[in-house]
Amino acid sequence: MPTPEGTRRSRRLRFALTGHVMRRLPVGVLRSIARRGAEKGGSPPPFADFVAFLEALGPAADRMLANPEEVDLVRQFPELAQVAVRPLRLGPAEVPARVYRHPAPSAGSALVWVHGGAYVSGNLDMHESHWVALSLAARGIPVLALDYRKALHGVRYPVPRDDVLAGWRWAVEHSAEALGVAPDALHLGGGSAGGNLAASVTRRLIEEGAPAPRSLVLAYATVHARVTEWESAALEAVQAATHGACFALDWIEDKNTHYAGLTNTRDPAVFPGEGDPPDGHPPTLFLNCENDTVRPSAERFARQLDEAGVPNETHLLEGEAHGSLDRPTTSGGQEALDRMTEWLVRPRPW
Repeated sequence: MPTPEGTRRSRRLRFALTGHVMRRLPVGVLRSIARRGAEKGGSPPPFADFVAFLEALGPAADRMLANPEEVDLVRQFPELAQVAVRPLRLGPAEVPARVYRHPAPSAGSALVWVHGGAYVSGNLDMHESHWVALSLAARGIPVLALDYRKALHGVRYPVPRDDVLAGWRWAVEHSAEALGVAPDALHLGGGSAGGNLAASVTRRLIEEGAPAPRSLVLAYATVHARVTEWESAALEAVQAATHGACFALDWIEDKNTHYAGLTNTRDPAVFPGEGDPPDGHPPTLFLNCENDTVRPSAERFARQLDEAGVPNETHLLEGEAHGSLDRPTTSGGQEALDRMTEWLVRPRPW
């Protein structure tokens, strides 16, 4: 009888072999496979298997996983057609980034935005990056959208965090000509894993004595290594509402350990919620999804900010599962974008 570890190795090999075949398939076929998988529901595979699959699939992974909701954004939202998109390569690793600007004068603030993807997937084409940046720019808020090297093939913390840090520093240095605002009008934010990267960069800036972002925007982010504050009945309700397609708590922990390494999971430099907020932490907006197993991490971080006297607001997206900003045609995606817009343009004595 095979041991549990032997079974896991066999499963990972099967994922790897499948990936080598699938990476040769056309984009349309890959997306069809992704849609069928989404329709079946169910929780993600064990995180180690997921990583093995992505590593084997290679560049085809982004084609398969990005944007399960296929949308012609400009046709659906004609106002986006006027936004100019400028591709960049930033930092020593020349990581992809994009500047999004509308020809009209800006609203007086700009956003540096980081997509999610469990630290191992996602790119600048996913709706959580491209649609969010296009839409905010169309509303007068220029955006620098950042990519980062993924935690695959041996890449781990601090590489993704440092890529985002390099992007932030570029934005500060080039804010006037690239984004049309002063450096002190730059906000920083991200979705899911990108939210933790943004929070981690913010902590690093404060600790090195650099100016913090004007505010921090955290969309369904996990800023602790573990999520533990679930009562069984509440957790079962989330599982029922998502038909089981939510992240298991051990999956979240495995994802975070994979990114951070075993020795760094309690380090607030990696997961800012693991320590007290530093003096000078910026005001923070939390966008939380009701049916999302990562939500208690954001709620706990909001309490930590309250205790430290840091202004913060939480907006709960009722009935929503993780990743609202990756679903542009839904009411939840629109609601999340509206709350971001209101926060970024609201005048405050900061």
